[in-house]
Amino acid sequence: MQKREIDMCHGRILPGFLQMAWPLMLSSVLQLLFNAADVIVVGNFASEHSLAAVGSTTALVNLMTNLFLGLSTGANVLTARFSGSGDAKNTEKAVHTSLMLAIVSGAILTVIGLVMAEQLLRWMQSPPETLALSAEYLRIYFCGMIAMMVYNFGSSILRTKGDTKRPLYYLAAAGVLNVILNLFFVIVWDMDVAGVGLATTISQFVSAGLIVRCLMKESGAFRLSLRKLRIDRGIAKQILQIGIPAGFQGVVFSLSNVVIQSSVNGFGDIVMAGSAAAASVEGFVWVSMNAFSQVALTYMSKNIGAGAYHRINRIAILSCGCAALTGLVFGNLAYLFGETLLGIYDPRPEVIEAGMIRVGLVCCWYFTCGLMDCIVGNIRGMGYAVMPTVVSLLGACGLRILWIFTIFRIPEYHTVFMLFLSYPISWIVTFLVHFVCFLFMRRRFPRRLQAEIPTDGTVADAAV
Repeated sequence: MQKREIDMCHGRILPGFLQMAWPLMLSSVLQLLFNAADVIVVGNFASEHSLAAVGSTTALVNLMTNLFLGLSTGANVLTARFSGSGDAKNTEKAVHTSLMLAIVSGAILTVIGLVMAEQLLRWMQSPPETLALSAEYLRIYFCGMIAMMVYNFGSSILRTKGDTKRPLYYLAAAGVLNVILNLFFVIVWDMDVAGVGLATTISQFVSAGLIVRCLMKESGAFRLSLRKLRIDRGIAKQILQIGIPAGFQGVVFSLSNVVIQSSVNGFGDIVMAGSAAAASVEGFVWVSMNAFSQVALTYMSKNIGAGAYHRINRIAILSCGCAALTGLVFGNLAYLFGETLLGIYDPRPEVIEAGMIRVGLVCCWYFTCGLMDCIVGNIRGMGYAVMPTVVSLLGACGLRILWIFTIFRIPEYHTVFMLFLSYPISWIVTFLVHFVCFLFMRRRFPRRLQAEIPTDGTVADAAV
């Protein structure tokens, strides 16, 4: 086995978990820094409405990209399942089909972003004073969608081998470039939001190019050949069956966040800027927890493919425990240093005060979101895609939207605090329902493995 690969089907689970999770965690943090660098630069060096203009597009960007990024979940599950069962032929087909789907998805998003940016922002009730700047940033940002999709699909393929370090290195290089270009375009060339959008787009193409180069140098079934890039209908159908429900769940979550962002917009520029800064801070906590959800998805898929059903419970318990602990530590640290962190984005006291309302409600309770995401990752890894989507639709998203259109509409409850309170309530309720569903799905897999083949080649029975 190559040094970069991890044996996910034998031996202790936690060391492999942590070995995969920390580079994935840092990769996600660096990916967030693309947007954070945009927000920090425009908050300190651009015009007075620039921070609100860039920050208010986040929910819309997530809404438009999550459906297609969900397909990378399908690519991850399928590639892990095939490689876990030793099916080299279908693993190769899954790799090339996944990359082709990434290119098509990115092209569709680019066209939508270029054509409909201003109209989408109007539907979000973006204030007139930020509309033009937001639309300009959005159009430039969406020119990099093909690169974003290729990087995410490519890194999900490498993750099925346990390789999360090289995507981290590539993203680190692109992240440094992004910060340098941000400062150059905004301070030297005075390009305002167009400069930070262009810097992010260029950086995304750099990271995508590096991940493609990496896959082209792989060996065996994971080797990417440009001549073999095509969509295999059978493989694509299986990716879509898993990926579309996962992407739809992301869309629904983003839709509820768009509704919340629209409500935030109604409180004016100060609250918008504070919320944008707080959302950027809390994003670092979320991706740290979500790393364990992605690792659980890969681990579960690989072990299901190998028939190692006796490891299901252990994978679920460890992943949820790691995610919750990460959320508790990082979330409370974010609250403790909240004023300092928010001041990096915008030093105005009134913006910091507005942002701390969101930080206090979201970050201190973020561990419940980590539990919710992790149990969903385990369920998807077991091969169930539709059920967690339905639960999330009715639980987290439906409850959140219901809260906004009922309790939040009561005059005495029409406050920023009550608006953001919808987040922790929806996470707790949805996690409990998902947990019950996991217990039900677990019963469909035998607890005792009939014939596991350990690493030494001998045959033995293994129980939970």
